[in-house]
Amino acid sequence: MNVKKILLITGILVLALLGIWAFMYNQNKSSQDIVKFETTQLFKTDIKKTSVATGDVKPRESIEIKPNISGVISKLAVEEGALVESGQLLATIRVVPNVNSLNAARQMINSAEISVQNETRHYNRQKSLFDQGVISRAEYESALASFNIAKQNLRNAQNDYKVAQSGIAPGLERYATTQIRSTIKGMVLDIPVEIGDNVQEINNFSTGTTIATVANIDDMIFEGKVDEADVGKLKEGMPIEITIGALPGQVFTGKLYFISPSGVEENGVVQFEIKATVDLKEDTFVRAGYSANAEIVTENKSNIWALKESEIQYDDKNNPFVEVKNGDNWEKRNVRLGTSDGINVEILAGVKEGDLIKIYNTDLKTDQNMHQRRD
Repeated sequence: MNVKKILLITGILVLALLGIWAFMYNQNKSSQDIVKFETTQLFKTDIKKTSVATGDVKPRESIEIKPNISGVISKLAVEEGALVESGQLLATIRVVPNVNSLNAARQMINSAEISVQNETRHYNRQKSLFDQGVISRAEYESALASFNIAKQNLRNAQNDYKVAQSGIAPGLERYATTQIRSTIKGMVLDIPVEIGDNVQEINNFSTGTTIATVANIDDMIFEGKVDEADVGKLKEGMPIEITIGALPGQVFTGKLYFISPSGVEENGVVQFEIKATVDLKEDTFVRAGYSANAEIVTENKSNIWALKESEIQYDDKNNPFVEVKNGDNWEKRNVRLGTSDGINVEILAGVKEGDLIKIYNTDLKTDQNMHQRRD
């Protein structure tokens, strides 16, 4: 066999081996492409869509008790946290007499005493004349009435003096304004004054000094804020779930009953105030002012077909689609989406139960893990 023939046979064998290698490589590569992507299927789930509000829990009714007379706190009858009834004594005020008022009241007493003296003499004369039959009964009764009026004016002046001196009218100690009483049944949340503090009365020119804050802690509400992106989804009567930071692991239910018609801009975002009832638990004491978060259920669907949000792809026109296994190939299917909670999304049309749906980028994740291991 000559050299040319040997070289020819050798070349043919090399080419054949290269062809076999290329075929095997392509088969292996094709096989890898087929198994590279993991698959998923539609699954049944519940999707609950919520809006979140931050705020705090507070009593629905909270009253600031203020005096209608100025003075100095002489006694505190309760402490913070005490349960009180409507009308129960909270504090006592000692009136600091005003020199001008005392002087004016003293002058009124002097005038009333002079008037009583004059009317007494006049009455005695008229009575003597009436007894002698000199004057008529009408004249006598007129003198008697003037005498009684003068005595009453003296008593009034004396009472005014005592009021200016002590703040209490004789015979009305029970209703004296120096006794500060609760106007509602509830718990004393705050007593911002101490014995010896000066307090100012509430009137048209002054807001007055708060003696105590009393609230009904059996009727609590959640008060918070939501931003303008969520407020349009809310309606009065929607159920609400409240979690309180100070009470981990507990969830309180309630209902939304107020949505502010006007928003307030805070840090560049328009916020709307909301209020909701809070269903308290008998074995849990909720303190006023606890910070809390609320979830308002805006949409709730049960037992629906869904996929993970991450398994949905979007084309250049932002139309959602998936790829479904069709033999050895992948078939693109446009899908119609429904409610989403950010993790799962409802599938309304496009795929059916049992379809194998491609999970994208699992090969990239594998490559990234391999690179991280190599590094």
